[in-house]
Amino acid sequence: MLNAEADMHVVGTIGSGNNILEKAGLTKPHIVLLDVGLRNLNELSVVEMVREHIPSAKVIGMGLIPSQSDIVEFVEAGASGFILKDASVREFLATIRSVAKGIKVLPPSLTDSLFTHVVELGLKKKKGSKSSAVRMTKREREIIVLIADGLSNKEIAQRLNIATHTVKSHVHNVMEKLALHTRLQIAKYLHDDIS
Repeated sequence: MLNAEADMHVVGTIGSGNNILEKAGLTKPHIVLLDVGLRNLNELSVVEMVREHIPSAKVIGMGLIPSQSDIVEFVEAGASGFILKDASVREFLATIRSVAKGIKVLPPSLTDSLFTHVVELGLKKKKGSKSSAVRMTKREREIIVLIADGLSNKEIAQRLNIATHTVKSHVHNVMEKLALHTRLQIAKYLHDDIS
């Protein structure tokens, strides 16, 4: 399938990770597609070995839906992307082409949970209050307080003398920045931050 693409050429395949460095050293691949679930070798070790010994090669993992921590470890090991095994051919080829251009790629279905994970890490690493780990505008902080007070978007708009659609936009931004999904979670965030 890859060889049928004008801009791709398969230089080798390996059944297990045992001789990957030897084979990759001879073939000098630009991209290494790594099946997560290799027998006899830890995938993270393979990623680290490829990145150390063949720094020009970019590694893309392929597997079933991994956990947040698995993806974080994979990226920390030096992987440039991940493709789910149920991806379409178009998504598969697009991921390879993007990584070849230097773009880091994760499936859209994983980015939500990863964003949450990144925010959690930021909150754990940052000393002091949680809000100092996430940048908020003055208006966003005002809206968080009013949401925690139980005000609706319309009531917040009246209180701050702004349009309701502007409030909705700020609420959306707050939810994205904090990786939250409901107004109740915003109120809990403020309560936890003060505690």
